[in-house]
Amino acid sequence: MPRVFGFFRNGGRLAWLLIAAFLVSAVGSTSLLADTAEVRYGRDVARMVFNDNLDLLESVRRETGVAADTLERLRASAATPGVRPYLVISIADNRLWYRQGDSVLFTTGVATGSGKTLVRGGGGAQWKFDTPRGRMVVLEKEEDPFWIPPDWHFVEAARKRGLGVMHLQRGQSVPLGGGAVLTVVGSDVVRRNADGTTVPYTATDGREIVANGNIIIPPFGTNQRKYPDVLGTHRLKLGDGYALHGTNQPQTIGRSVSHGCVRLRNSDIATLYDMVPVGTAVYIY
Repeated sequence: MPRVFGFFRNGGRLAWLLIAAFLVSAVGSTSLLADTAEVRYGRDVARMVFNDNLDLLESVRRETGVAADTLERLRASAATPGVRPYLVISIADNRLWYRQGDSVLFTTGVATGSGKTLVRGGGGAQWKFDTPRGRMVVLEKEEDPFWIPPDWHFVEAARKRGLGVMHLQRGQSVPLGGGAVLTVVGSDVVRRNADGTTVPYTATDGREIVANGNIIIPPFGTNQRKYPDVLGTHRLKLGDGYALHGTNQPQTIGRSVSHGCVRLRNSDIATLYDMVPVGTAVYIY
């Protein structure tokens, strides 16, 4: 196995021709597409259950013809790698190639999922930080993206700092002492003082809201649940919460340290943003 990965790492022409031949045959095979759709659908459902994303799972259950729709999307978006450029990402090598046929248009190092599992105490949710393998598609491109941190971010931050975690609900007030409360007003989590004046909190990665020994998880839709700069300058969305994006931690490139997304240096994701159109196939192995 190390010899095989070494061969891919060196970008051998024969290796890439074999990949291209396999992908072309896969695109041309209806039965293989059907199998791929079924496997991906099963994997996505399993991941939703594992990550405790039950709201999304329930919405999927209410849909009809999901597997058929997935197959049609695969057929519609499938493109012969020799005709259209495509992205290849090696998790083992933490490297990305933008290729057309056997030509490399761009290549760079990346950071991928750590593979770690975070378990919330008291028999709660657990999250697995893997970069998914398989075929994905660039669904959307975004400049200056905000990060909407999932619940696991606050659980992880609280564990590092020896704090508890508390979900803040709209309409809820958390006493702070001296007659002040922490609450939500409009789109902001604020400190409401005894005299009725309000002061919005500032929150970002590493500067979460803390009250009464707990890291506060702001409601979705509030400004305190939107972190700027964490995802770098650009993002290519792949769906299901995964993306290729920049980073404010360039020292992590080349390592398996992310929570599942593929990180690039800001200069590299800016280059890809200009080069890669929506609909581009992404092969992760």
